Amino acid sequence: MNGGPKIDLSHQLGVIAAAPTGPDIAAFFDLDGTLINGFSAKAVFLERLKTLDVTVHELWEISSAVVEMRMRNSPVDNLMGKAVRGLEGRREEDLMEQAYTLFRNEIAPMIYPEARLLVEAHRHAGHRLVMATSATPYQAIPVQEDLMFDELLCTTPVVTDGVLTGELVGDSLWGPRKAAAVAEYAETEGLDLDGCFVYSNGGEDVPMLKEVGNPVALNPDSELTRHATTAGWPILRLENPKRGSDLTSAVRSTAALGSVLASASIGLGLGILTRSRRTGANITSTIAPDIALTIAGIKLDVTGTENAWSARPAVFMFNHQSTADSIIVTSILRRDITAVAKRELERDPRFALLGKIFDVAYIDRGDPAQAREAMRPAIEKLHSGISVAIAPEGTRMPTSRLGRFKKGGFHLAMQAGVPIVPIVIHNAGDVMWKKDLTAHSGTVRVTVGAPISTDGWVPEKIDSYIDDVRSFFDRTLGYA
Repeated sequence: MNGGPKIDLSHQLGVIAAAPTGPDIAAFFDLDGTLINGFSAKAVFLERLKTLDVTVHELWEISSAVVEMRMRNSPVDNLMGKAVRGLEGRREEDLMEQAYTLFRNEIAPMIYPEARLLVEAHRHAGHRLVMATSATPYQAIPVQEDLMFDELLCTTPVVTDGVLTGELVGDSLWGPRKAAAVAEYAETEGLDLDGCFVYSNGGEDVPMLKEVGNPVALNPDSELTRHATTAGWPILRLENPKRGSDLTSAVRSTAALGSVLASASIGLGLGILTRSRRTGANITSTIAPDIALTIAGIKLDVTGTENAWSARPAVFMFNHQSTADSIIVTSILRRDITAVAKRELERDPRFALLGKIFDVAYIDRGDPAQAREAMRPAIEKLHSGISVAIAPEGTRMPTSRLGRFKKGGFHLAMQAGVPIVPIVIHNAGDVMWKKDLTAHSGTVRVTVGAPISTDGWVPEKIDSYIDDVRSFFDRTLGYA
């Protein structure tokens, strides 16, 4: 077959759904340029440069290796070898800690949202998920864990007594060696590669794509595009993660923020006229979110809306990954609500006015005694019929994967004797990443779970209650 067909995401999802199910089928994914929009090694090196964690000699060595690779088409082994030698004497524990920090700040928003859908489709089919990359564990493991890959094949440094020696275990997993690693893995696991899938963006991975029965050129470079066209391999291009500030999104975001502040000012004024803060808050929460979301081009696809109204007052718990979360939650809950928020937001000009209107309870995350004291007004609000919204993770997470749930919201619901209602936000990070001030148009899926009664709860079992609620979020997000 000649002329590689250009396919869209829905087509490939259909191919996956029609394929045999179970772990005898593996889906192999490259990392850089395939799962993420860019190169993890570049992000790692730039971070080391910013923190002055690179010697002049190492900078020269790596720069010369890059020049050689580009000008003389030398193998990547030279670059990988010099990069790993630069880590000689470093503790693996420290490198992994830095890796998770870099993932949260830089790598996470580089993951293609549509790549998540491909991975999830294979997981739903019961397929084995394997990442095959020339990157090191310190680039790949956080992505592997976030996307829940079963296995990782990567370039591996030698570690002795927890310290890197500056050498590699074998050679870097590049080109034909990555293909050999995939073939060896399949033989060890008893897999028939003819029924498996492989995804890559680079021409260097042509040998790996040839090994497997269902190759897909995913976001292919020019070299791979030529090979795919000749071989008849499907070509799939994913939409870039929505980061940065294109003019339209910037204008919309500014207008959306302006509409929130204008609505808050109207609500505040009416609250003063009626001498009722609650009236002002309800007017604001009814009008502001819908106007802001419409201006920003964000639509909500909500399942279980009835659960937002069936057991009030309640403690509404939502997972937190985006600045847009508070607007999304307010749009669903609409009235008779307040919130518990971190102390830093009290000084945030985008939030301060709203905090005043909604009489938000601010807590100091570093002072547990103060946090418990700050909960008292929230308990009084619940007793008066006002519901409370809270993010149990306490901070925005880099992806839809959950962070550790803190106990405060659970103690609040238990002490007030009200139910907990989980609000699961699936993909707010796609329209507004956690550090961005710019929102992008798109549809955010939200699931409002059934109220969870706290009747009979006792403090001694609080960890068990937290696990039960968190498991609902995990199941709904597809992580359990």
